Amino acid sequence: MFEAVYGCHSATNSLASTMAVFSPSMMKTLGFLALLAVSAVARYWRFFAQWLQGERGRDWATVSALIDVVTVVPQFGQSRQGVTCVIGYLATLTYFYRNPELQMGEYSRMFDSEEEGKAWTASFKGRTVMVHVDPRDPSRSVLRKEEL
Repeated sequence: MFEAVYGCHSATNSLASTMAVFSPSMMKTLGFLALLAVSAVARYWRFFAQWLQGERGRDWATVSALIDVVTVVPQFGQSRQGVTCVIGYLATLTYFYRNPELQMGEYSRMFDSEEEGKAWTASFKGRTVMVHVDPRDPSRSVLRKEEL
């Protein structure tokens, strides 16, 4: 086991000794920060993946698609007190295209209010857009933000 000296006392490199250094209130705070970090990753992972796919699909061939289904769904998280609350509203545009079979794709964006999400989605309902289609897998497509 690794032994190190910090200041005037020694500490072993083990989880138990490390945890003993933190007070219960500090452990609560660290737990909350960890929960907050996990929540942020969970909330924004979808958008990072969407952006990354958009970058990869930049050079794929484009086809015309129709935005036919729009939804706005509340997203829930937990407060520091453990109370479940709305952390935002996920607005999703669902589009359909043929290549050569009928295919479907989605583009999502998070909003702070339901009204903003509904206004945004309503502005795209029934609209035709160009989507990039994966040449190796026509069921995969990307609607890039720049092309909305």
